[in-house]
Amino acid sequence: MILPMRTLTTARPWATWALSSLLALTTVGLLAGCNPPAKTPEETDKPSTTGTTGEKPTGKLKVGIVFDSGGLGDKSFNDSAWRGIQKAETDLGITVSKVESKEEKDYETNLAAMADDGNDLVIAVGLNQGKALEKVAGDYPNVKFAIVDGFVDAPNVRMLHFNEEEGSYLVGYIAGKMTKTGKVGFIGGQELDLIKKFQYGYAAGVNAANPSAVVLPAKYTGSWDNIDDAKIAANVLYDSGADIVYHAAGRAGLGVIRAAKDRKLFAIGVDSDQDGEAPGNVLTSMIKNVDEAVYATIKDCVDGKFSSGEIKYDIAHKGVGISKLEFTREVIGPDVLAEIEAIKQKIAEGELKVPATEAEYKATK
Repeated sequence: MILPMRTLTTARPWATWALSSLLALTTVGLLAGCNPPAKTPEETDKPSTTGTTGEKPTGKLKVGIVFDSGGLGDKSFNDSAWRGIQKAETDLGITVSKVESKEEKDYETNLAAMADDGNDLVIAVGLNQGKALEKVAGDYPNVKFAIVDGFVDAPNVRMLHFNEEEGSYLVGYIAGKMTKTGKVGFIGGQELDLIKKFQYGYAAGVNAANPSAVVLPAKYTGSWDNIDDAKIAANVLYDSGADIVYHAAGRAGLGVIRAAKDRKLFAIGVDSDQDGEAPGNVLTSMIKNVDEAVYATIKDCVDGKFSSGEIKYDIAHKGVGISKLEFTREVIGPDVLAEIEAIKQKIAEGELKVPATEAEYKATK
């Protein structure tokens, strides 16, 4: 399996030349990893809001993936998407190429280069690629695209969205039950509406579990990859009395976990299962199954069932949840975990609506 490794900074007219040169330099092998989300028949039919359906490819499906600035090795968002790619390569026999974006200006060049390289499907990881993808998708109407978290309403683009507030409510509930100081914190990366869903879902969960608990004012690092800044922000919250801090900051969030380990307090991980990053000091992680959404999209392409529009991954369809609690299950205890299962059921059945914005959160107070 040939995987051209590229960091493309050239202008688009030279994208093909850059790819052919880099292909001669580097190849990387891939292995495997995860399961697709269960869907109801209604969810299976739901995606096509703009109504495009692809035919089965005549040969091996070629898939390109453009990572966000956090890159591979973030132990979070990008790594989760990559696990979906790896599983698809093993299960479905696809051919894969990948590129990491160092800066925002790289997005359009990288997406166009993937389309120029003959990929049948190009996956953009992260909402920050939305503007670039809107332009590139229009330039390449015969290429299928998918974007994780972004909004691109085009006939050849599938949008993979998640109810992050629901999973954040669950970890917030655990934090509210487990805090000893009565104070908890939250650290985000870029201050975006998407990350506010994590923030306010978490705060609502804390309040539901422990109405007397205080959620300290949120900290935002402004970056997905500055680990040192996130660690400093975490220490500020710990110094202010928090004994649990939840992060939604990509690779930068590793700094929160390191601070928790140093202080012998708790962090809460995000996107992937980060419990093993500091066993015993990561209380739980909010799992966002980007890997499963990516895998399902690739499989739809292989089966000739690709459709454009939005697909929502929520608790009901196992799009979000909590980690396996390999190191903290006994600390949290069976009573709290039983309450979590009951809450999941209420959310899935629509009995409990989790706030996703500041206004919705304030309305619950």
